[in-house]
Amino acid sequence: MQTHIVPVGFDYDRLIAPLVRERLGVDRVILLEGAVGSEANVEYSRNLAKKLEQDFQNLLGAETERFVISDVYDYDDAFEQAFELINAELDAGSEVWVNVSAMPRTISFAFATAAHSIMVEREGDRDRIHTYYTVPEKYLETELAEELHKQIDLLEDLQESDDGDVSARAAERLETARDLLAEFDERGTTIGAKEIDGSHIVELPVASFSNVKPFEEVILFTLGEHGEFESVSELAQELARDLGEEYTDSFRSKVIYNVDRLGPGGKGYIEQEEHGKSYRTRLSRIGELWVRAHSAEDRDHDLL
Repeated sequence: MQTHIVPVGFDYDRLIAPLVRERLGVDRVILLEGAVGSEANVEYSRNLAKKLEQDFQNLLGAETERFVISDVYDYDDAFEQAFELINAELDAGSEVWVNVSAMPRTISFAFATAAHSIMVEREGDRDRIHTYYTVPEKYLETELAEELHKQIDLLEDLQESDDGDVSARAAERLETARDLLAEFDERGTTIGAKEIDGSHIVELPVASFSNVKPFEEVILFTLGEHGEFESVSELAQELARDLGEEYTDSFRSKVIYNVDRLGPGGKGYIEQEEHGKSYRTRLSRIGELWVRAHSAEDRDHDLL
């Protein structure tokens, strides 16, 4: 089962052409639609999603589902949605392909980062997760800009001349503009899928993160719940209470060791700020995202 997760922006060709040209198997497609922006932008993206839905079904025989992202600029929410979507498809037995060619960068980066994080957590499924990008053959915005410049020149000429050739030039420019805008309405801001190094798909590399161990999970969730601790000792005391363990030097040393492993010199999920002889300890940005993405799952923190 091949599932493709496709954020829809203002592109058409880059979202379907590489799959047709590479003859990739496509059984299921999840089209992500943005619901933020001007009314015209939202409507334009929605129309492209409808066309893609039809063509994925007609050209590739794929089952399609349209999924609305309420705020395309909310990175945290997008990361969480991506985490849930990708995991759900993997749990269903699918191989997952994430196309990050279109939509605002917040969505593309969030989905790419989520995919990489899941690759780390599910090592056995790493070969079933793919993140890819397609380069367009050309950008229509450039041609549209050039055509607008020519229209401005023409209007200036019309203001200054009554030459009999004006009518013919105006007709030529009008025909060109109509053709270009018709192509823009039909295909979005780009055309085609460019071949790079023998392929229309440029798969992004996997980030080299380390998996989170059970006791490290407890530390991260505790920081997520409390926000910040004035020192690692305070964090260790809270953990001892939560786990029903005695607070000893040995337990404190265990917490310090694991906080170091999760810190900037290790996995990067925790950041610390020097405060006198102590270190304020809190989650880093990626640590916050990790906690948020895992907060809805059933977890077993029994460390005994």
